[in-house]
Amino acid sequence: QVQLVESGGGLVQAGGSLRLSCAASGRAFSFYRMGWFRQAPGKEREFVAAIIWSGSRTSYTDSVKGRFTISRDNAKNTVYLQLNSLKPEDTAVYYCAADTKGSGSYAYWGQGTQVTVSS
Repeated sequence: QVQLVESGGGLVQAGGSLRLSCAASGRAFSFYRMGWFRQAPGKEREFVAAIIWSGSRTSYTDSVKGRFTISRDNAKNTVYLQLNSLKPEDTAVYYCAADTKGSGSYAYWGQGTQVTVSS
């Protein structure tokens, strides 16, 4: 069974930074891609960033390019999301997710961590 646990969220002023972590347990060796998503109040969940587990290829949604960086530490089975130059519109619950089949479908999800950016 795969478990994903996010941490690192919090309250930060606009322009500040946070680093989110997602610790994976279980069949982490079988992951193909790890992703970060977010959901703001009253809005649908949206894709933020993704990284190939066994490589370095990354992708980002346009609104975070140049500000957020996704990375992973395979030895620790952990994926990170560095959030810089935060804006109030980045306020959301951030979720990590795992795609184990390379299908683009994320079968496993964490419980989420709240990021709140004050203006």
